[in-house]
Amino acid sequence: MTTHLPATLPPSAHRTADVQRRTAETQIHVRLNLDGSGQSRLNTGIGFLDHMIDQIARHGLIDLEIDCAGDLHIDGHHTVEDIGITLGQAMAKAVGDKKGIRRYGHAYVPLDEALSRVVVDFSGRPGLHMDVTFTSGMLGQLDTQLVYEFFQGFVNHAGVTLHIDNLKGVNAHHQCETIFKAFARAVRAALERDPRLGDAIPSTKGSL
Repeated sequence: MTTHLPATLPPSAHRTADVQRRTAETQIHVRLNLDGSGQSRLNTGIGFLDHMIDQIARHGLIDLEIDCAGDLHIDGHHTVEDIGITLGQAMAKAVGDKKGIRRYGHAYVPLDEALSRVVVDFSGRPGLHMDVTFTSGMLGQLDTQLVYEFFQGFVNHAGVTLHIDNLKGVNAHHQCETIFKAFARAVRAALERDPRLGDAIPSTKGSL
């Protein structure tokens, strides 16, 4: 469990969301504030996943709470995928009509020998391209195959196009951490308000 804030986030007039997902496999509650300061309170049941989602909060300057009770007695698949889904739903709700945002974001993040690039487009069209070969199958209790499932769930419900490339890396922990940090930085850049754009929607279609 990762904790960096009090029991509840303060009320905000900014871009916020509160989403719950309940199935026979998982019960998840996500609260976020896109205009936060990077605080988090995370309890996913998978320590390494908490560590990775904390990177999203810290480097994306998103205040984020996630509580999950999942069927970890089976494995981590449902928990990781459903957290990605619920986070995507919360992100879409908080972003709203996308007026005035930059829409696109990208980031390169190194960690020692590892280097990853993430590019995101808040296009309204879900799509994921992920080119990552992890050098280890497990990171703590997180199966590295499930990193793809997390982001697939996210893009499907956030309505974003996402490209993730691990360009270099020997240590799987470093590979994974650069991916999540770069994702956070890319999302932060995409969701920044563009003062030159005003309240316009960044699309020739007039909607996203």
